[in-house]
Amino acid sequence: MAIIEGWLPPSRENWEFICRVWAYFPVITTAQWVLDWYPQGKTSIESRFNINGKIGWATMESAGFITLLYIMYSLPQEVGISELPWGNWTLAGCFVIHYLYRAVAAPLFLNPSMSPMHPFVWIMAFAFQVTNAVSIGGYIAGYGPTTQEYWASRSEFMFVGLVIWCWGLLGNMFHDDDLREIRRAANRKQQREAKESGKPAESVDKIYMIPKNGLFRYVLHAHYLCEWIEWAGWWMIGGWAFHPGRNFLINEITTMLPRALQGKRWYEKKFGREKLEGRKAVIPGVL
Repeated sequence: MAIIEGWLPPSRENWEFICRVWAYFPVITTAQWVLDWYPQGKTSIESRFNINGKIGWATMESAGFITLLYIMYSLPQEVGISELPWGNWTLAGCFVIHYLYRAVAAPLFLNPSMSPMHPFVWIMAFAFQVTNAVSIGGYIAGYGPTTQEYWASRSEFMFVGLVIWCWGLLGNMFHDDDLREIRRAANRKQQREAKESGKPAESVDKIYMIPKNGLFRYVLHAHYLCEWIEWAGWWMIGGWAFHPGRNFLINEITTMLPRALQGKRWYEKKFGREKLEGRKAVIPGVL
């Protein structure tokens, strides 16, 4: 049953329209190149409208994989497909696995704390997730290749793409955990000092240090770089014609790159340029 007739799941005409519009999303991200205002994470601001960081992140990021799964189960019935082949489910599975980690496990169970976010960030991220999921879901649930023969003909490329995707995901997890350890170490210190002094432990929400392990030795946003590698591998799984996968990768890069450069300026201001020891923002030796 359709949630929004013609849109969830999308009709072919509406899906094609969404894909065309979605390809121009990088135009919107140009604002980040001239504005340093980004009220979330380490650059969050004090506001009466702020949303709890953990709840905000989990709800806005979960919208994507939930929407994708809904389309995967509803659109085939709409277009007369009895069963989707394994290649389509491989793409969907990779997407869902990533977001089960990023949207559920990380904020709700793994992260010691998360800075609050402004509702504007939540709304923009929620819209990004839903639009992206409709674009991808339409392709892999009915409007793209839906035969076993298609996927069998490019199984070698799928294998290479899947390996790249796996390494990107593992790298993303590793560097995320390195950032978490900063908070965990600070929390252990706060708890120890509170126990000794008999005073309540202070919050570690806004405690930051320069990460130094793994690719953090070369860049300040290694987790961003690993995520780009992950989605590049995912696009390879789907193939060159998998334009929603390409759009997703481009939209992620154009969203996260100015954020990484903004983050580098923040690190320089907080710790001093000399403390960064020549680290780049996100691409080793380049940017």
